[in-house]
Amino acid sequence: MNLVDRRRFLRAAGAGFALSLLPSGAEALAKSDAVFATAYQRRDGGYGVAVLSERSELIHAIALPDRGHDVTFDPASGRAAVFARQPGTFMIVFDHTGRSSPMTIAAVEGRHFYGHGVFSPDGALLYATENDFDNAAGVVGVYDARNGFDRIGEFATHGIGPHEMVLLGDGRTLAIANGGIETHPDFGRSKLNIATMKPSFVLVDRLTGDLVEKHELPPALHQLSIRHMDIDADGTIWFGCQHEGPASETPPLVGMARRGEELSMLDMAQEDRLALRNYVGSVAANRKAGTIAVSSPQGNCLAVIDTRARRLRELRRLVEVCGLAPHQDDYLMSTGTGVLVDSDHSAKSFADYAWDNHILRIDR
Repeated sequence: MNLVDRRRFLRAAGAGFALSLLPSGAEALAKSDAVFATAYQRRDGGYGVAVLSERSELIHAIALPDRGHDVTFDPASGRAAVFARQPGTFMIVFDHTGRSSPMTIAAVEGRHFYGHGVFSPDGALLYATENDFDNAAGVVGVYDARNGFDRIGEFATHGIGPHEMVLLGDGRTLAIANGGIETHPDFGRSKLNIATMKPSFVLVDRLTGDLVEKHELPPALHQLSIRHMDIDADGTIWFGCQHEGPASETPPLVGMARRGEELSMLDMAQEDRLALRNYVGSVAANRKAGTIAVSSPQGNCLAVIDTRARRLRELRRLVEVCGLAPHQDDYLMSTGTGVLVDSDHSAKSFADYAWDNHILRIDR
């Protein structure tokens, strides 16, 4: 989509772009204790975000002007937000029940989104990872969710290329994965500093913007870009990485972080590291089951990890798997081939859809 077409779309969306509510959507929604939201690309080239039932029924879909990435949800207001894939310049706030039209928020000049964000516990603020691309610096944009999502400030992520961000249990501390990769929209998704990249994991006070902790990987792992995260039942933050170094290297790709402690990497057998093909695309926790799952669309597999024993429980094969969300005692999994696999390992194929990287579970 060119710039003129994108601007026209954004104007239409801001005026109340119509939800594509399916005739069976209300019934499917009423029968679901939880729903799932995920970005997609249609086979005809269009983009959107879909809301799915626990039985993998398509409840409704919302068009996007370009490719989306991740979705976050505010239980206080019942609104969700989907973020453009980096280096996109839009996020769209929507009602997953389909009762109101979505709202489009454009990135401010000199910034673009990195695909992730979180709401404050009271729903008053929305935080989004962004790129100050002219200064090659990561920032968190702060949006007033009670006043039309006006952007009211920003603070540093203390690193380059921030990606996923999660809010810790204290409701105040943000954990941010700085991938370490410099990009600039003039160069698309080209990676400009692979030889010198320095990924980091940081904790930041969301109210003051102060840096609480910063941890970098050892020099030998400086090309291991920290990207995605989730939190297990005891508060340990699990992160997944993408290796930007030679393909012949097989560094550990999954790590753990706890406040006041140094980062540690999960010990996995060489054959299991090889299966992940140096790429983790998504991380999700099932706190009830005591597991973490990490996916690799490049490796056509996902790893399920026992969080207490801190060891690999199972490696599963699934073509182009990436999206993960807790479902029953296991996971809902999505693929770039349009397949959804539920916790019973039942597969459902959507011929017109290629599911994107992430799935969000929304409990009702």
